[in-house]
Amino acid sequence: GVIIEKTRRWPLMIDPQTQANKFIKNLGRDNESGFQVQKASDGNLLKQIEYAIQYGKWILIENVGTELDPALEPVLLQQTFKQGGNTMITIGDKSILYPETFKLLMTTTLPNPHYPPETFVKVTIINFAITPKGLEEQMLAQIVALENPQLEQKKIEIVKKNAEDRRQLQQLEDSILKSLSESKGDFLMDEKLINQLKNSKKMSIDINQRVADSKVTEEQIDQAREAYRPVAYRSSRLFFCILDLAGIDPMYQYSLQWFTNLFTLGVENAPPSTQLDVRLKNLNEYFTEEPERIFHLLTVRKRMQITLRTS
Repeated sequence: GVIIEKTRRWPLMIDPQTQANKFIKNLGRDNESGFQVQKASDGNLLKQIEYAIQYGKWILIENVGTELDPALEPVLLQQTFKQGGNTMITIGDKSILYPETFKLLMTTTLPNPHYPPETFVKVTIINFAITPKGLEEQMLAQIVALENPQLEQKKIEIVKKNAEDRRQLQQLEDSILKSLSESKGDFLMDEKLINQLKNSKKMSIDINQRVADSKVTEEQIDQAREAYRPVAYRSSRLFFCILDLAGIDPMYQYSLQWFTNLFTLGVENAPPSTQLDVRLKNLNEYFTEEPERIFHLLTVRKRMQITLRTS
């Protein structure tokens, strides 16, 4: 997310599980200038990019292949120029205004694309492909949210609160440094500055105390969440095993969204128990067996299709 925000070149995200797509679309909904999504195969793509530039919109181009359209080069390289005090860009044979609010983002679902060196000069390649550890953390958050929603909500609230407290501390530090730099003469005689430093110190103590208290609470919550770690670990490993099945037969291609939905169904349908260790055992067993049943049905269906074709 930080790279997307700070990079000088437009980002091209390797996104086989569509994680980046969802992230960008969530960000785009809050963009005041507007947000639009286009497919790389759209024959009217260049016109849509021109429209997005004119109105200073964000535009997300999905399903980018291994080659970028040469017609996009002026936009990718941000070949702008000044004309009459305005920033302009030429697309095709037309020069248009280039607002600062415009942003171009691209994603590809190819799991391991091979881009030529010149592509790396034009865009910033960001790998959003999920890792086993990353998926394990996602599954842990999901299982806790399903099994103990209050606990997960507390975790989210503490994370947000800690982020806000750190932001306030940074603002205090910036304010103190600004006041000191603007102070003239002996700052020890500046009553306004001294009062500000006293108030800042008091606020800093209060914030640090809240952060310390939150840390204790967060550790307790994390300890409770860790009980569900075996289920998250098993589901993460299972997903990557399922991904590898595509190497055996293209029929076995499944998205993370499909797997997440299957995981939710597993939590809902696994035998309940008031004892946590028994419940975790039931979850692991049910969730391991459910994909096997689905693959069996798919295999039977494919055999029937082959039989019908050959008969």
